[in-house]
Amino acid sequence: MSPPAVDVAVVVVTYNSADVLAGLVDSLAAGLAGLSWQLVVADNDSWDDGVARVLDLVPGCTVVRMGRNAGYAAGLNAGVSAAPGHRAVLVLNPDVRLEPGCVPVLLDALEKPGVGIAVPRLADGAGRLHLSMRREPTVLRALGDAVLGTRRAGRWSLLGELVTDPRAYDGPATPDWAEGSTQLISVRCWQTCGGWDESFFLYSEETEYGLRARDAGYATGYVPAARATHLQGESTTSAGLWALLVANRVRLHRRRHGWLSGTVFWGVVVLREASRAAAGRPTSRAALKMLTSARRMRESPGPHTVAWSS
Repeated sequence: MSPPAVDVAVVVVTYNSADVLAGLVDSLAAGLAGLSWQLVVADNDSWDDGVARVLDLVPGCTVVRMGRNAGYAAGLNAGVSAAPGHRAVLVLNPDVRLEPGCVPVLLDALEKPGVGIAVPRLADGAGRLHLSMRREPTVLRALGDAVLGTRRAGRWSLLGELVTDPRAYDGPATPDWAEGSTQLISVRCWQTCGGWDESFFLYSEETEYGLRARDAGYATGYVPAARATHLQGESTTSAGLWALLVANRVRLHRRRHGWLSGTVFWGVVVLREASRAAAGRPTSRAALKMLTSARRMRESPGPHTVAWSS
């Protein structure tokens, strides 16, 4: 087998991301210091000038023009397919900023037995700890979230999906999965598990992949010595995006656990969103509207889903 052309294929999926791309590109050289790498940008039919800006900043980068808004997983899979031979795939959101030396530390973590995905300690745009580690979604955890709230439930492993104790982020850990903005995936893991599931369009695709990798024997390793910043998107403020995020959580649980458990999970999530909609939260009203539409829950998610929910 011939040696890989680069250590790391850096794959970024863009959709009208021109306002944040330059900051990401500026952080790559220091974040990947000492490694060979190739930037691949998969663009989901943006109408801004983000691709042109990246080509100016990194003339040798590879651009994959999807020709439509195909979703995050489809863009990622196309970007990986277009990358040269590599040891690992670095999945990055456009609004990520790597700290110096981040990726070499993550790459070292992939050498540990059983680790297929390595993720860094993340900060938000204000420099605060970004809670990024997750436990597998279960009915009990969904109920804990509905009754106690995400932050409070997350203090207990049985009751919360999000790991909310800041002390848990001080040392290495092995969560069930981690948020998908910054992930280094070994080529062994990618070859064994395949690409990300394109049927989700947006949200839960990283959950599905992390759990599928774990089931195949590839753990997610949280590496606090590696640092990055995630400015974060608008899913908590956009009604359409929040509705899609919530609906995809239900779709994923139903797919992994069957109709009965999926129906109970759906009921608990409906309870959560209904209580928050009653309190006047527009994002929860949109989520409730989608969750209680049998037709919409059967449809494959896509750009129309977000527009319909808004």
